[in-house]
Amino acid sequence: MDFQILAKGIALAGCAIGAGLALIAGIGPGIGEGNAVAKACEAIGRQPECKGDVTSTLILGVALSETTGIYGFVTGLLLIFVAPGMFMNFLA
Repeated sequence: MDFQILAKGIALAGCAIGAGLALIAGIGPGIGEGNAVAKACEAIGRQPECKGDVTSTLILGVALSETTGIYGFVTGLLLIFVAPGMFMNFLA
């Protein structure tokens, strides 16, 4: 009986730690997108005639980099709400 309580506690702790680490994944895209926008503004400031090319490339790059943050967010939500129930059913 004590083993099951310990196993449930370890499973819940693992889910919580994993969710926290997964949600940290949102920091990288935020920093990267900020740097990209800063460089795009700098490029447009130097050569205003290339605004359309820089803006379209910037939007594509930001959209691609944002997916990593979204994947981390979804993984964190799954670890918070779905995984504990699955582990508890498995351990029962």
